[in-house]
Amino acid sequence: MSGVDAAVPGPSTVSAPRSGASFPAMRAAKVPRSVMAGPYGHPFHPVAVTIPIGAWSSSLVFDLLGLAADDPRAFATGSRWLIAIGLGGAAGASVLGLLDLSRIPPGTPARRTALAHLCLNVTAMLLFSASLVLRVLELGRVPGVAFVLSVVASAGLSVSGWLGGKLAYRWGVRVADENTQREGFETA
Repeated sequence: MSGVDAAVPGPSTVSAPRSGASFPAMRAAKVPRSVMAGPYGHPFHPVAVTIPIGAWSSSLVFDLLGLAADDPRAFATGSRWLIAIGLGGAAGASVLGLLDLSRIPPGTPARRTALAHLCLNVTAMLLFSASLVLRVLELGRVPGVAFVLSVVASAGLSVSGWLGGKLAYRWGVRVADENTQREGFETA
């Protein structure tokens, strides 16, 4: 074993390396359900999630500024808009995520992780929706309960993002298969 191989943790240091070709279920999870999900090796779901994540993260910044400001109206308005934009973006990302989920075989750790990811995201959407309703009822300021709902939703979203990263980066859901990846590391 070379020095590089010894330093890299993973299955190759424990047992003989395996390729995606050995696992038809893994290979199937890499293929898009439809054109709408994005082409092979380029899923649209990870790109789409940047809209709600960015909007909701920014809304928290606006909330903090609004809570500290003498006149919070502009920050409260900005936060409401950002939450609404995040909800719209989350609806679109959800459709793409469901397309990717449909390719993961039932009974697998990847499927269970994807379902936990889904539940956390739906919960975040519900909490942000409730937060938005409370904000619409009090337009001139950032309601404390609405802010707390947004913080809790963001915490859940952080865990969900970690699970989504595990699906893509550890288990390669909708990521190009190993033979395709190898092309990027072969020397001419």
